[in-house]
Amino acid sequence: MSGNNGSGKRVLVVEDNELNLRLFCDLLTAHGYIAEPVRDGRDAMARAAEVKPDLVIMDIQLPHVSGLDLIAALKADPALATAPILAVTAYAGRDDEARIRAAGAEGYVSKPISVIRFVEAVEALV
Repeated sequence: MSGNNGSGKRVLVVEDNELNLRLFCDLLTAHGYIAEPVRDGRDAMARAAEVKPDLVIMDIQLPHVSGLDLIAALKADPALATAPILAVTAYAGRDDEARIRAAGAEGYVSKPISVIRFVEAVEALV
């Protein structure tokens, strides 16, 4: 877990909880990534089209829109479909992970996160 191995890759972080958003963005920045925060899932698609992220970190429990629906929408958009998605969620059951992966997420980390596991999951997908 060395610093600055993100080499400037852009990571869209879709998370409505301010503390989690700040934590994820700080961890990404500390490892050399460019964190692009999105607090409202309704803005995620437009921001993804603008940023063209190398990775999307997606909370599943969002107000107004489901993270699962956003994953499906990202994967259905030819311009965004290649960006891997790391779901970060409080849903921690085996069925939940299978459902999240079936929606199109390539990675999965349960909350509360382990910092080391979070960074390893990001590095594995970028």
